[in-house]
Amino acid sequence: MTENRIQRSELLEKVMPATEAAKLVKNGMNIGTSGFTPAGYPKAVPLALAERAREEQLKINLWTGASVGDELDGALTRAGVIAKRLPYQTNKSIRNAINERKVQYIDLNLSQTPQQARYGFFGHLDLAIAEAVAITPEGNLIPSTSIGNTPTFVQMADKVIVEINTSQPLELEGMHDIYIPADPPARQPIPLTRVDEQIGTPYIPCDPGKIAAIVITDIQDDVRPLVPINEVSQRMADHLISFLHNEIKHNRLPKNLLPLQSGVGSVANAVLAGMVNSDFNDLELYSEVIQDSVLDLLDAGKLRFASGTSLTLSEKGVRRFKENIRNYRQKIILRPQEISNNPEIARRLGVIAMNTALEADIYGNVNSTHVMGSRMINGIGGSGDFASSAYLTIFTTASTARDGAISCVVPMVSHVDHTEHNVHVIITEWGVADLRNKSPLERARLIIDHCAHPDYRPLLQDYLDKALRKGGHIPHYLPEALSWHVRFQETGSMKPV
Repeated sequence: MTENRIQRSELLEKVMPATEAAKLVKNGMNIGTSGFTPAGYPKAVPLALAERAREEQLKINLWTGASVGDELDGALTRAGVIAKRLPYQTNKSIRNAINERKVQYIDLNLSQTPQQARYGFFGHLDLAIAEAVAITPEGNLIPSTSIGNTPTFVQMADKVIVEINTSQPLELEGMHDIYIPADPPARQPIPLTRVDEQIGTPYIPCDPGKIAAIVITDIQDDVRPLVPINEVSQRMADHLISFLHNEIKHNRLPKNLLPLQSGVGSVANAVLAGMVNSDFNDLELYSEVIQDSVLDLLDAGKLRFASGTSLTLSEKGVRRFKENIRNYRQKIILRPQEISNNPEIARRLGVIAMNTALEADIYGNVNSTHVMGSRMINGIGGSGDFASSAYLTIFTTASTARDGAISCVVPMVSHVDHTEHNVHVIITEWGVADLRNKSPLERARLIIDHCAHPDYRPLLQDYLDKALRKGGHIPHYLPEALSWHVRFQETGSMKPV
């Protein structure tokens, strides 16, 4: 078994327990790991490192592709190991530590992270820890269920620890397309013009002399359940489908649309899954995450090909993927996030970007990251990469949260991740606001009338009326602009008492 996974014989001498490999980590190190949305991240070494931290004071700065599982973010946070973290996270333990300012957090657009790392913006990378399914005879790494920033981290780091995960199928080999662009001033156009095009290698190039330790593990990805499609998400999907049909009717989209991009999480998965019962065919996906809904579309014969950087599946989805891996591997490819999320490619392919908003204001500004303007949820992720360059930029959100106590359409967002300049369409369960070619006042009226919950529409109209009396290009009535958020903090509801 080991020889099948480690095909370079002298590297067999580097196999050691996770506890020994964890000793390579020194206090103050910058460490880059594999992993993107709890898939393909190292598990055994971080758990050993957390155990070691019980006996000695240890701090590291942790760089990943995106979010990772509890064995990495959670265990190291609870052990007090993480001093600084970038570029994205979803784990409850580290989220709480970030909001309590116990961990410094840098929230970044995901496509920019690897190049900023190579530019030296984050300092020197001491160590990379990467999960792989195998090491080739040349010493190169066959990744597992995600690519993320692993190629850049392996290239930059002084030393590399490889976790060979035997729970990940060897049949993953051949599903990866590894391409690292040159840095300025030597950068050339990325030669990708089709969703299914391969431009790189099926492995991560690695100098075998850098490999300092190999750990054999069988710990599975910490997969997360996905909320089934409910009435709200189905209505949003229906509105999305109707909107896209109207675009086809007016010759703004071809019948098979343009490549789709869908954000991570249950809402995004449910909205995309709602397209299974549509009459769209021969679809393509150019996105960062491949969730269960992508498998649904592939199985239904609706989706021709899917490109991403991570297989972010539920437990049921993982089983389905492994059972049909030989079929899926013909229709799925995983790339570095620098490529999967690249704005240049998104604009070239004409991607239809569909991401989730936490809240939107009446002029189309979107908050994706901060509850009540201050408490970080996860991070901007890849939404900013696509929103700025997509053919169409669509944000979906339920109109309310907390059983109606919070309106997700507000007078002014409490934090801005995506400005009105990049937001083309907002969809809630109540309807669609097409904001293209609309002035600020036209936008406000569309969003209030078509997206806000009926309980909040009169309140939003009252705010707009007050703002209009103040005048200006984008009218705001500042005494009440954030009063809804203040009211929620004081009373537990945005509705007036």
